[in-house]
Amino acid sequence: MTARVLVVDDILPNVKVLEAKLSSEYFEVTTASNGPDCLALAEKDPPDAILLDVMMPGMDGFEVCRRLKAHAALAHIPVIMVTALSDPSDRVQGLAAGADDFLTKPVNDIALFARLRSLVRLKLMMDELRLREATSNTLGMVEPASLQIAGDFPGARVLLIEDDRRTAERLAATLGPAYAVSVLTDPAEALITARGGDFDLIIVSLGMQNADGLRLCAQFRSTDATRQVPLLLLLVDEGDEKRLAKGLEIGATDYVMRPVDRNEFLARTRTQIRRKRYQDRLRQNYHASMALAVTDPLTGLYNRRYMGTHLSNLLARDGGVRPTAAMVLDIDYFKSINDTYGHPIGDQVLRELSQRIQRNVRGVDLASRFGGEEFVIVMPDTDMAPALVVAERIRKAIGETPFVIDAAVGSLKVSCSIGVAVHRGVTDCAAILAEADAALYRAKGEGRDRVIAAAAA
Repeated sequence: MTARVLVVDDILPNVKVLEAKLSSEYFEVTTASNGPDCLALAEKDPPDAILLDVMMPGMDGFEVCRRLKAHAALAHIPVIMVTALSDPSDRVQGLAAGADDFLTKPVNDIALFARLRSLVRLKLMMDELRLREATSNTLGMVEPASLQIAGDFPGARVLLIEDDRRTAERLAATLGPAYAVSVLTDPAEALITARGGDFDLIIVSLGMQNADGLRLCAQFRSTDATRQVPLLLLLVDEGDEKRLAKGLEIGATDYVMRPVDRNEFLARTRTQIRRKRYQDRLRQNYHASMALAVTDPLTGLYNRRYMGTHLSNLLARDGGVRPTAAMVLDIDYFKSINDTYGHPIGDQVLRELSQRIQRNVRGVDLASRFGGEEFVIVMPDTDMAPALVVAERIRKAIGETPFVIDAAVGSLKVSCSIGVAVHRGVTDCAAILAEADAALYRAKGEGRDRVIAAAAA
């Protein structure tokens, strides 16, 4: 995963070193030498992440971070503070200012790259939720959720998994006055409890003697009920950067190093719970808006009106710099199904096909019914190669397993044709749909039941 990173430091050699390291990992890097320049650059062209030095003349990093987080358009940019300060109180001050992490110089490259990629993945997901909310707001269906950066959310539910009882008791006592903490030592029991517990945060120890903490994190991330719950990783030891990097790659959202500083532990817990509650509000707004006139009543997919507005917003974001894929899907010989079995059977086919599409697209993709037996899937930040992989997966999901219809009919063999187009640097919604539609007609003309890519835009 690549991203645009703004590096801020008043010492030029430090900037050059970080710039070289990040560039070698294929990050796009811009730089600033002081706080005001950082704020100006971020406002002009918001980056995906900011590496921010603390000790700068005039406006230090703490103040820069506070101003970034107070700016509605910049508050969601991940900030990693980088400094020679190593006292836990400095880390707590940085976290209180809104920083997402606090790395001490000399910065370990493995930890830096892993943390950047983890935060950028989280930002992309949150950006997609906010974009969908903006689409709904444009259509007049919901009011935007306000970003809450204050409050401790007393009573928030925390699941702590640690098989060393003394450590678990000490950590639970630290969190206990503010939160409802459940402590478990058995990973199997923790998985069952987490699925039905509606937790705001899960804390997993990497130091467990009788379980693999990383495997447990992977299981949490692969389960629908816990996929969106923040994972506080993991109580790792200094020098354990490789396991930390693997944990962040799996999907952990933060970590605490041993020896655990009480105030830092509380600050990181508080930050994760606030982020979860804000994310929940975005999702609630999103689902509330979907209950209104943006879904197709037959299939439950987004309707044509919503898809068009969403695609236009998506193409306009960042001036269309990021690639956007659109695929147009059409059921082969659908008219003959209606003519042979009647429209009620055709409706059953449409509903089942829609469910198969939903099961085979990514969480950030948007599936819609364009009209009749035609569907459109919009895929943000997606080039042609991965778009074709998804399209082929959908085609097989529809064509390889017969559709089970009511008892009178039994089952039907259904196939589809798909056209795929990708645009970068173009903001014309109609153009990308026209190209995908032209590719669809080529698929129909070449025999149906296939995926065809449009010419490169």
